Amino acid sequence: MPRQVRKLSESGIYHIMIRGNERKDIFLDEEDKQRFCDILKEKMRNGEFTVYALCIMDNHAHLLLKVENDRLANIMKRINTSYAYYYNKKYQRVGHVFQDRFKSEAIENESYLLAAIRYIHNNPVKAGMVKAPRHYKWSSYGSYTGRGSLEDDIIEKNMVLEMFSSEKGKAVELFVEYMNQLNNDTFIECEEEEKNKTILCEKDAREFVDTYLKGKGLHWGMLNVRANYEIRNEIIKELKEKSNLSIRQIAGLLGINKNTVLKV
Repeated sequence: MPRQVRKLSESGIYHIMIRGNERKDIFLDEEDKQRFCDILKEKMRNGEFTVYALCIMDNHAHLLLKVENDRLANIMKRINTSYAYYYNKKYQRVGHVFQDRFKSEAIENESYLLAAIRYIHNNPVKAGMVKAPRHYKWSSYGSYTGRGSLEDDIIEKNMVLEMFSSEKGKAVELFVEYMNQLNNDTFIECEEEEKNKTILCEKDAREFVDTYLKGKGLHWGMLNVRANYEIRNEIIKELKEKSNLSIRQIAGLLGINKNTVLKV
């Protein structure tokens, strides 16, 4: 099937998503996430792009950026190539790190821009990793509120905050209020894969496993008994197919090694 032509943004602003090959975790620890931030900082030195929002998960990352002096495809190629080189060297592997091409959607107005930023910052909440965006370290939410760990010179936040108020304190207050509003924001997230997702967070996953085990006359403590490995593997398959949980999240939920989840 031929590739779809990427829609160009008249504003130059795009919401980008990159995902690990075969949906595998590609940001395995804090060093990996920090290295991705460092790469962004390195690549933006020539003024080729500006980042308005960022969220690094375990098996994917979201960016909201504005193209300045280069094509989007060239910018993302440099970012992804640099990270892939680092990742393969660190983990002594070869082959693709990212799944297919990056996904993108054009952002053409202020309301869509703000909704996209809210969506990005709430990605960890949607995944059941934290209860509120302020609790997640590897997003730009903290940069906007002055309580984050990302370096301030990665995120250009002034333009966005000024949409709320010219007075900084008030702008941050209104920004936080907006970020935490209940909403039905829907943006790129591998739409063709999302249609069949019925397990939306770790709480849903735990309830699914509870029900599955009860149907087999088992309990959690019996899950990793050798005689029940086949049942455990069936649960892993179901979670991979029906949820957005990362390999690390599934492993943590079931109390098993990440490599076991990868092999199933």
